[in-house]
Amino acid sequence: MRKSLFFIITLLGICACVNEVALPVIVDFNTEIVNQDYTVPVKVKILNDTEGADTYKWTFKGGEPSSSSSKNPGIITYNTEGEYLITLEASNRDGSVDVKTQKITVKPTVLIDFDVEVLENNYSPVEVKITNKTKGATTFEWFFQGGIPETSSKEYPENITFTTPGEHTIRLKVSNGEESYTQEKIIEVAPYLTADFEYSVAFKDDDYQVPVKVTLTNKSISATNYNWTFEGANITSSLEENPEIEIQTPGTHTLQLKASNGKQEKVFSKTITVYENTNLRSLENVKLGINTAHKENAIGAFFSTKTRKVYTKSEVTNETGKDIDLVFFGLSETFSYNKFVSPNQASTVAFSSIPNAQKTQLINKQESCNCSTHLSVSEFDAMVNDQLLAALAVDEINEGLKEFDNTVTPRIIPFKTSDSRKGVIKIKQFVKDGTNSYIVVDIKVQKEAK
Repeated sequence: MRKSLFFIITLLGICACVNEVALPVIVDFNTEIVNQDYTVPVKVKILNDTEGADTYKWTFKGGEPSSSSSKNPGIITYNTEGEYLITLEASNRDGSVDVKTQKITVKPTVLIDFDVEVLENNYSPVEVKITNKTKGATTFEWFFQGGIPETSSKEYPENITFTTPGEHTIRLKVSNGEESYTQEKIIEVAPYLTADFEYSVAFKDDDYQVPVKVTLTNKSISATNYNWTFEGANITSSLEENPEIEIQTPGTHTLQLKASNGKQEKVFSKTITVYENTNLRSLENVKLGINTAHKENAIGAFFSTKTRKVYTKSEVTNETGKDIDLVFFGLSETFSYNKFVSPNQASTVAFSSIPNAQKTQLINKQESCNCSTHLSVSEFDAMVNDQLLAALAVDEINEGLKEFDNTVTPRIIPFKTSDSRKGVIKIKQFVKDGTNSYIVVDIKVQKEAK
């Protein structure tokens, strides 16, 4: 009985000792930034490693949510930059309490942006103004490809100068201490200034006899202003980009261009040589086909001294018809029957009528026309101006209009156009080639009537 009572008393004493020993709370937790994204909105994952706790009191100042009593509160969101404290106070039923506080830093959102402004113009040297509009960054790294300077770490860099033509990259790399962002923009420097031009003369002036109408085609590069000077022209200067002038004085003249762009000036010049006006147009080796060659569009039989072009049947229109001066009719490759007729008489020699046809006076056979004036081959060949033509009387009579054959070569045929210009045809060859047979002629004609 005593033994049993002793055992019971001892057991109760042991139990009393156990109840008096409290279990301690050891608070521990870690944080993890979701996706390592430290810029707002920042999401923080809580990893609770606390031991011995029954209750939890979380405080997330500035976070969403701002507090929690859960053991594992999950993810907390911070929408504003700054430094924040996360606090956990944990306790148990034995009254044990422990507290831990951890600081997190939330970086602002980085919005990278900048503007580039080319000052004055993009001709070398080019000065560029940089306007940094970036928000949320703490460091700045600039790279200016080919620029002076080429790099900068300033938030607001000074103006940059570029001299080399071509595209240049301006790159900005920014950081908020956790994340980096990059943006690039391109500026272009125009090619170096060069002054250059070409000139061409009007079709009617391609013999370079005064007056000569000249069109200047500007080939300058990176120029904005043009200052022309001309010798021997109707105007002595011009500021136009592509002026037209008329050279009125025979001789060799200088055409000069000063091109500039506000930063540089370059000079370029060419010479042009023009001659006294003979008022004589000389055309050589013109081929005129017999009627079959013309109708089959192989070799035309119609000719214009204005356009200096031979026309086949298919090329005769309302527009071209008015310019045709000469119509040649060759019956066959034997050249036994040939004649020149006025364009308005084309239908009399088996050709279709010419639209807007003009009147040309002709003398096919000087030897039988009993004309007051007779022009020889030697006189034709020696003609260097229109003096002989101006004095020439083109007396169109029936005998002179008659057909001719190929027994006389060369043959001289005077004519007078509807606008009173006088001219002479010299038939040099009769070329047999079946239905494509033709004659070869030289023509001398006044450029303007006198």
